[in-house]
Amino acid sequence: MKERQKITQLVLKAVALAMGVASVVLSFLGTTPVQTNVILLGIGLFALALAAFDQETD
Repeated sequence: MKERQKITQLVLKAVALAMGVASVVLSFLGTTPVQTNVILLGIGLFALALAAFDQETD
């Protein structure tokens, strides 16, 4: 059970990091509208929230 929780934490944090990096890079390149960047950041924030909730269940 602990191994599953560690993997879940890692995946959710990696998703959040990837969404943040993607948002910054795409914004810098000027290829996406602001709405898309907000959606990407929202997905990252949601992943961090899930990671925090999963961590509290210990």
